[in-house]
Amino acid sequence: MAKMHSNCGLPAGLVLALMLAFGALPGSAQAPQGPLAPPSKHEVTRVPLETAPEPPPIPVAEMIRRFTQKEDEFQRERSDYSYRRTIRVQEFDQDAKAAGEFEVTTELVIGADGKRYERVVAQAPSTLKRMKLALEDLEMLARIPAFSLPTGELSHYDLTYAGKQPIDELNTYIFRVKPRQIERKRAYFEGVVWVDDQDLLIVKTFGKWVTEIGDVSSPELPFSTFETYRQLVDGKYWFPIYTRSDDTLKSKNGEVRVRLTMRWSDYKPLPRKSQANP
Repeated sequence: MAKMHSNCGLPAGLVLALMLAFGALPGSAQAPQGPLAPPSKHEVTRVPLETAPEPPPIPVAEMIRRFTQKEDEFQRERSDYSYRRTIRVQEFDQDAKAAGEFEVTTELVIGADGKRYERVVAQAPSTLKRMKLALEDLEMLARIPAFSLPTGELSHYDLTYAGKQPIDELNTYIFRVKPRQIERKRAYFEGVVWVDDQDLLIVKTFGKWVTEIGDVSSPELPFSTFETYRQLVDGKYWFPIYTRSDDTLKSKNGEVRVRLTMRWSDYKPLPRKSQANP
């Protein structure tokens, strides 16, 4: 792995409403050595967090200050980019072989009203046998925040330094993230983040969004815990490129293993609004 640094009811070919403002729920970088490659085996990460890690060379409070400020920057800059997003949901048989899938690719566009939308650009016929999915069933996925720890949210969390872990040629600091208090109508991130030890920015996250009534998930999809990797874009910003979640679908016909993957590609700056002549 090379250096790596969130109910439309519309048919295919039309525009899906994209809800990017999930906030209602709630140092210069070194030159990269290449893009972040997702794990080849697609196994969910189990993090061996240290119970008594050695203190890092940089004060923990300073590390947190710097990587949350980077979250602010990346969140702000990503709003000025378009991208393509491919969502795939797979079912697996008892031999762990793919037995069916649903896949759709959308493209972020700006409508005539100035709002952000996702337009379907490709959709293969579903071969899922146990799940009956429609595009509107994926709405929850569009609301998952791309950046979970901007500075404005920091007061809602306890962050605990949990040691170091190498990710290929990267060395990273690990932080546990836990909300200080959960609410019924607002979701908070709970999980783990990996922070590059040189540039002090988040390169990977693993966790879920929680409320007072439980984990946030879609009624049609069992997925609630997501592992997300980031990659350098335009030599400046570390944006999400890959998210994975594995779970089990339970029904009266038994259980089946299912997997969700999301890939972002073709990040491009949106056209700047023309400036009126004086």
